[in-house]
Amino acid sequence: MKRPSHILVIRLSAMGDVAMTVPVLMQLLDTYPKLKITVLTKPFFAHLFEHIEGINVVKAEVKTKHKGISGLWLLAKQLHKLDIDSIADLHNVLRSRILCGFLKILGHDYFRIDKGRAEKKALTRPNNKVLKPLNSSHQRYADVFKKLKLPLDKKFKIDKLQLPISSEVESHLNLDETKKWIGIAPFAAHSPKQYPLKLMKKAISKLSKEDNIQIYLFGGGKKEIKKLKELAENFENCENIAGKFSFSEELQLISNLDIMLSMDSGNGHLAAMFGVDVITIWGATHPYAGFAPFGQTSAQQLLPNLEKYPLLPTSIYGNKKVKGYKKVMHDITPEEVFRKVKFNLV
Repeated sequence: MKRPSHILVIRLSAMGDVAMTVPVLMQLLDTYPKLKITVLTKPFFAHLFEHIEGINVVKAEVKTKHKGISGLWLLAKQLHKLDIDSIADLHNVLRSRILCGFLKILGHDYFRIDKGRAEKKALTRPNNKVLKPLNSSHQRYADVFKKLKLPLDKKFKIDKLQLPISSEVESHLNLDETKKWIGIAPFAAHSPKQYPLKLMKKAISKLSKEDNIQIYLFGGGKKEIKKLKELAENFENCENIAGKFSFSEELQLISNLDIMLSMDSGNGHLAAMFGVDVITIWGATHPYAGFAPFGQTSAQQLLPNLEKYPLLPTSIYGNKKVKGYKKVMHDITPEEVFRKVKFNLV
C-alpha cells in the first residue's frame, strides 16, 4: 500500500471525541503538508474544523437524508465521488462500520480505531481492577493513521492558536485584555462526574477576589443556562457565555482563554485543541482511560482519593451510579481547585 494523498476521516460524535481529533489532524497536516483530508462528522461539529486550512468537511445528516441503511448507501456514493484514497474510521460504531462496508464495495480500503474495550473494561470493573494508564484517544487516532502509512511523532505538540474575536462578542463582553481570562465549564453529561455546584461556587468566589481575573462560564441547554446565569450574578467579574453567542463565536473566546477549568467533558477538549491550558476535575471517571484533554499533564488534574474510593473509575463515560460513591468529589476542596488554577495561571 502506498501513502495516500486524500483520506476520509470519520468521527460523527460526541463533541469531545470529535474535538480530540483536531490536534491529531493538525499534526497530520503539519507532517504531510500535501495531504488532503476530508472529515465526515455531524453538521454542528463542522465548526470545530473551520480554522484549519486543508480540511474539507462533509456533514452527515444522520437524522434525515443519511438515516438508515438506504441513507448510508446514499452517503457512501456521495463520498465515493470525492476521489478518496483511503479511510480512517475513528468512530468504529455500527453506523460507521456499515458506511465503511459500502465504501469497500465501491473500492475503498479502510482502517478502524482500536478502542481498547477489553482494557477499559478491566480498568472500570469492581473486582480484579487493573488500574494503569491506557493509550490516549489521541494516540489511538494516530495509530490509525500509522496503518495508513502516515505515522506521527508520538510526542507531537501543537502551537497555541488564538482566533480573531468578532466585534459583536468584543462589544457585548467589553473585553479587557489586561486581565487573565478563565473559562469555567462546571457541568458534565452525567452527574457522577460533575463537581458539586455549591463547591464550584466557592471556588469561583475565591477566584473572583483576584484583581486581575475575568471569569467566563460555559455550558449549554436551558437548565444549564439558567443555573449559569444565576451563578454569574453573584460575582462582579464573572460572565455567563452560554446561550449568548453562536458556537463559532464561543470557540473564538475559548481559543483566547488563559486557562479552562472543566469536568471530564467536551469544553476541556475544545480549549485543548487551541493549545489552551486545561485544569480538569475528575469524579467517576479517570484520566487513565485516555480521555484527558490534549497536552494536559497529571499536574493539571484534580482527582478524588482512590484509597477511600477503590472502585474508581466506576465507568468510562461517568454514567454509572455506584452505592456509597455519590460524594466522591466532595473531598476535592474549593481551596484545592483555586490553588490549582492559580498555580497554572502564568
